Amino acid sequence: MIYQHKSVLLEESVEALNIQPNGIYVDCTAGGGGHSAKILEKIQGGMLIAIDKDADALSACSQRLKGNVKLIHSDFKRLGEILDELNIDKVDGILADLGVSSYQIDNPERGFSYMTSDAPLDMRMDASQQLTAKEVVNCYSEGELLRLIREYGEEKFAKSIARNIIAQRQKQPIETCGQLVEVIEMSVPHCSRKKGSHPAKRTFQALRIEVNKELDGIDDFLEQAVERLKPNGRLAVITFHSLEDRIVKQSFVDFATDCVCPPSFPKCVCNHRAKGVLLSKKPIEPSAFEQQENSRSQSAKLRVFVRK
Repeated sequence: MIYQHKSVLLEESVEALNIQPNGIYVDCTAGGGGHSAKILEKIQGGMLIAIDKDADALSACSQRLKGNVKLIHSDFKRLGEILDELNIDKVDGILADLGVSSYQIDNPERGFSYMTSDAPLDMRMDASQQLTAKEVVNCYSEGELLRLIREYGEEKFAKSIARNIIAQRQKQPIETCGQLVEVIEMSVPHCSRKKGSHPAKRTFQALRIEVNKELDGIDDFLEQAVERLKPNGRLAVITFHSLEDRIVKQSFVDFATDCVCPPSFPKCVCNHRAKGVLLSKKPIEPSAFEQQENSRSQSAKLRVFVRK
């Protein structure tokens, strides 16, 4: 299957980075190379570091990206270590698109989609890792399943879904996306299903987040990223669901705040000082045209921090 992915907020995110021709930039989630290619168009003597933990993505990037670019097969949460390995102290801009690529969703072999019934329950962004969605569904306890479906999927029928998963797997292992969808559909009352929203959407999101540990270390990554920015350097982050956006929003607010002591304290004792400013208080969202052209962009939010 050809690696195809339509980059979300392409123009907006690259514009937000305020590309300098001789600058050093990092695309932490290179994917199909859409954002990276746009950045390279604006670089004339600078460097791009393109990171992705999906080997298929890097293979596609190696064919597409031309110019002074270094391709790194790794997790973007290792940003500080990656830059140290490259002997780079500070960079001019960092972009992180936290969404799942269209290629991963549409490729049945990757097992991300509730629309491909025969696909194996996999959901690994990095195919070399051990944990899969099949293992989560068939090995986690009912309490663990309830917690992750409720917390990561924000699914109000999490208890029913977890209970029915346990009941079904006692009969036979749940091995495909279609088998899991059947269990979810019997767990969610038809009258409670939102118009246009698949009943399995939230549970599949929860499993994907658990398998790839998507929320683990985001705050630490953001700390690393801000510390590695040059003065006036920019960190641009695209999120696709409320859980990760909440982390990014709060971290950016902290980075832009001088004192984080509780309001009840008579004077500051934290010695916390702002590291920069927010480009805008509200996130940048896709245009109506982009949302119409690419339905997967509809929940995207772009937040930008500028280092002082």
